[in-house]
Amino acid sequence: MTINLPLDPELTGLLQMFDKPVPDTAWELIVLELYRQGKISSGKAAELLGIERVAFLQYASRLGIPFFDMTDEEWQAEVEQVRKP
Repeated sequence: MTINLPLDPELTGLLQMFDKPVPDTAWELIVLELYRQGKISSGKAAELLGIERVAFLQYASRLGIPFFDMTDEEWQAEVEQVRKP
C-alpha cells in the first residue's frame, strides 16, 4: 500500500538532514516509534528495516530507546523472583 502524505516544507527539510531519501527516513522513524511504544517487537522492527535483530537493538540503544522498559516496581519484582530459591 502506498500512502501520499503531505509534509510541511520545514519537516521535509529536517528529514533531509538524515542523508537518506525522505521516504526511507520517515519509514525508519515510524518503525522506531512503533517499537518504542511497544506496538511491535524488536524482531518485527528489525524485519521491517531489513536488518538483523541484534543490529536493530544496538541501533535503537544508540538512539536512546531502551531494550527493557520497566518501572522500578516491575524491576524489583523481577529481582525478587530471581532471588527466590
